[in-house]
Amino acid sequence: MTVRVGFMGSPEFAVPTLRALNAHFLVTGVVTQPDKQRGRGRKTVPTEVKAAALEIGLQVLQPEKMASPEVIRAVNDWSADFIVVVAYGKLLPQTILDAPRLGCVNLHGSLLPRHRGASPIAGAILAGDRVTGVTTMFMDRGMDTGDMLLKREVPIEPRDTTGSLHDKLKELGADLVVETLKGLLDGTVKPSPQDHSMATYTSLLTKQDGRLKWNLDAEYLDRQVRAMNPWPGAFVSLSGEIVKVWKAEAREGKGTPGRIEEVSGEAIVAGTGNGLLALKEVQAAGKSRIAAAAFARGRRLKIGDYFE
Repeated sequence: MTVRVGFMGSPEFAVPTLRALNAHFLVTGVVTQPDKQRGRGRKTVPTEVKAAALEIGLQVLQPEKMASPEVIRAVNDWSADFIVVVAYGKLLPQTILDAPRLGCVNLHGSLLPRHRGASPIAGAILAGDRVTGVTTMFMDRGMDTGDMLLKREVPIEPRDTTGSLHDKLKELGADLVVETLKGLLDGTVKPSPQDHSMATYTSLLTKQDGRLKWNLDAEYLDRQVRAMNPWPGAFVSLSGEIVKVWKAEAREGKGTPGRIEEVSGEAIVAGTGNGLLALKEVQAAGKSRIAAAAFARGRRLKIGDYFE
């Protein structure tokens, strides 16, 4: 039996799943977000999913509104057994959820019900979780509230960033989706309801989420630097100038929040609300990333100077 699968997704996180589905099933169509202008030159670029789908030779839809009659008609024309959704970026109307014969299956980048919402990978790092993973579930009208199907765990290593976890989870998730669909077809995978009382939520990150507040604990600031890497990037102010912080590490010790307590060949060490934060790699506006020690030499930073 040929299993027909429609796909909805947008960013790079969704691409391995699209490729895996294309290798195991008949992908009948792809929906992704409209092209957007990006970068300083405001160049119009497609989503990563669109680029991959066109490379494979799949039909691509990029609707502004999912509930439009044209989109509903096109999705129904897929005659899909499943629709798989991975980081598409919009809630789906009931008419779309009802379109596939066997249901809409979503891949989420956390161990549900923990870290529902838009930023689950960063949320797990910020929370200090030791383990994260991916979950497949049937979709309903809620935000990541549907019945769960399968989960896979990975440890969060001490220096993991959102970027490094993203790359682990996108491959793990692709395999899990294929396993989920095959299990649903042969009856070995059964849905189980989420414990909604255990749910936590993450919101869409903004640039301001990257600002380090020196009155917070060093351990939290360490996690914040890793959670905001690669986007939006953690940052501090120095004499009114924004400086991004790409690598930092919490240390034991006492200091005044924001005050530079040590400048060495390894790091710039500043006080926090509890402990010290050693900045190891930074980036001034319009410049490249450099070692914090080189930045300190160039700016002639000294003990007693302050980050804001």
